[in-house]
Formats: sequence, C-alpha cells, structure tokens
Amino acid sequence: MKLGIIKERKNPPDRRVVLCPEQVKKSLSKYNDLVIKVEPSDIRIFNDISYENIGVELTPDLSDCDILLGVKEIPVNALIPNKTYVFFSHTIKKQEHNRKLLQACLEKNITLMDHETFVDNDGKRIIGFGRYAGIVGAYNTLRAFGLKYELFNLAKAETLLHKEDLIYRLKKQYFPPIKILVTGTGKVAGGIIEILEGMKVKKVSAEHFLTQKYDRPVYTQIDVTQYYKRKDGNVASKQDFYDNPSLYESNFERFSQVSDIVITGHFFKKGAPKIITKEMLNSPKNQIKIIGDVSCDVDHGPIESTLRTSTIEEPFYGYHPGKDQEVEFDHPAAIGVMAIDNLPCELPKDASEGFGEVFVEKILDAFFNGDKDGILKKATITKDGKLTEKYSYLQAFVDNQ
Repeated sequence: MKLGIIKERKNPPDRRVVLCPEQVKKSLSKYNDLVIKVEPSDIRIFNDISYENIGVELTPDLSDCDILLGVKEIPVNALIPNKTYVFFSHTIKKQEHNRKLLQACLEKNITLMDHETFVDNDGKRIIGFGRYAGIVGAYNTLRAFGLKYELFNLAKAETLLHKEDLIYRLKKQYFPPIKILVTGTGKVAGGIIEILEGMKVKKVSAEHFLTQKYDRPVYTQIDVTQYYKRKDGNVASKQDFYDNPSLYESNFERFSQVSDIVITGHFFKKGAPKIITKEMLNSPKNQIKIIGDVSCDVDHGPIESTLRTSTIEEPFYGYHPGKDQEVEFDHPAAIGVMAIDNLPCELPKDASEGFGEVFVEKILDAFFNGDKDGILKKATITKDGKLTEKYSYLQAFVDNQ
C-alpha cells in the first residue's frame, strides 16, 4: 500500500501533519508492504529534510498513492480523482462552506474518510485535536485576562513549542483570587484542565464554587446536568438531555454571578438551548470578565457573546452586554472574548505528535487487517461516486435542496 502525506493548502496556513517523521519511521518498520511518500511543504512544522533523513521520498506527484492523508479540507482543484482521502472534511453537519467539496468528492469518484468519523465499537471518537484545542484555549483565555487587566503580557502560544512552555509562563504570573469555570467533560475540557492543574490552580466542587470565597485562584468543572435543567423540574440526566434537548433550559446564571473567567469545553448539538445568554451577561449580578469559547459554535451557538470567530493573529475582541454588540477588547464595559476556531494550529508540533501517535496505534492497522472492527467502513462518507448508507442523510445537502 502506498500512502501519501499531502501538503496542507488551506488558508490561513496550517502547520500540522498527521504523521511526523518518527511516526513514519515507526509505521514503515511495522508494515513491510507499506510505502510512504511526502509532498514537499514550506509550512509544515517538520521540514522536508526531516523526512528525507529517514529515507522517505519527497515528491509533488502523489498520483500513484492509494491513500492520501491530510489534516484540513483540500481545495477542490487539488483533489485527484479515484483516490482514497483521509482528512477533516467538515461536511457531516452539512457545513455550507464545504458543500462543493463534498460534491467534488462524489463527482471525482473519491473514497472520503474523515478523521472525525473514526469511532470505536461504542461509537466514541478515536482521534482528534480536541485536547490541544483545550490546552491552547486555556492559555489564550488566561493571557486575555492578563492583557485586559494589565497584569501581564504573555507570549502568543504560536511562538512556543510545547504545553510545558505554556504552563511555565503562566506559573510565573500573578493571578488574583479569581474563580475559573470550565464547561464539559470530554477531551477539550481535559486539555483545559491540564493547563489549570499544571499551574496548580485549586479545584473545588461546584457547590463550594457557588458559595465560598477564596484567597487564591480556584476552578470548577461542570457538566451538562449542571448548566442545563429540565423545564418541568424533573431530574436531569445526560442521556435524557441528548434525547430531549427541547425539554431543557439553561441553569447557568447562578454560575455567571460568581465566575470571573469561563472556559468552554462542552459539546453543543444544534437546536439545544442557549447556555450563556445576553440577558445573563447584561445582568447587574454578572461577574464574568473573560469568556474563552474554545467550543466556538458561532451560528446560533450556546454562548451569545460569541458574535464571530476570532483569529490567531487577532485572538480577542470585546462584547458589550448592554448593547449586545462587538466593541474594542479594552473597552471598560466589555467582556473579553476569545473565540479562535483553529486553536491546535498554535501548537502544531505537540498537536501533530499526539494526533499521529493515535493514528498509527488505532487507525492505520485497519488498512492492513481487513478492517476487522469496521473502523474504516464507519468513517467512509463517499465511495463509488455515492454517499454511503450511514451518510445518505447528506443527499439533500449535496443536491442543494
């Protein structure tokens, strides 16, 4: 089998790669009939020479490869017909901006697999960059706090290499006795917690977070049953919420009245209730000063201060709760907002190494064992010029109906 590592072509530039040189070397030693080629790139976090040094062929022509492996969406004109592609296509939620990409995969008879759709037998995602979104998102949010209140000015995450570098810089700063709230319990939230724990921020229960005062920074972590409640007063549960989101409403205002910083790591399903509303933020009881919206759902999303995504170049903006509009980040009435939607790009080396390790251990083997666990089949969106049965719900989207 020939596997080609493609050059990332999306703007803004993405320096990540699925397989770093060490993982390429490991894969080649594990599978005797595997050949790996690399398309040259002047932006990749691992330079071309690092691949050449392990004996891999660098070539702009990957047309003889069976599988083409990338991170982000591929421009339609760069797709090679009749190939198998694996990348984040951002199509399975009917993302409008990628309709043409999905149409092109069908027209060009491409077998499309999406990193997001690799799941295990329990339906849980196998691979993703969520942890690194959480790590960088937490750092950026705390950096925003320092800038907003002129306490410190940290280096941008993109100028640093490792998670440890972020923690080292944060630990050197002074933080007043603030309360930090983390939403969610998945990989994104886990990355956020890694930063807070690395800084030695004290964890407290949600109950104590709401009722106690502290002489040092503290954080708490809440799940869906704590930031939502059933409208009828019955006991909330995760599964019930996922099955019946319309029966729920936000129960977050009690937290907005005591939190200084909110960092979001929750999963949000379109159609679910708002979590943080403009009314909460405009309340005289609101205490929130900075919102790091790592989850970053913009279109009718759950955090109403997230008016738009921000960028790595311009990571922060202000939200004026009285006017419900964007203002300058340093506006005295503004709540600071961090809403970057490609956070792992700021830590490309760590993110690539972590992602690639999982890909080699849990995905790559499926290409050699006959897909005995159905991992590849479940991840395949298009094949033989058609949508697969699992993703047939996208047909109307493809037809632009």
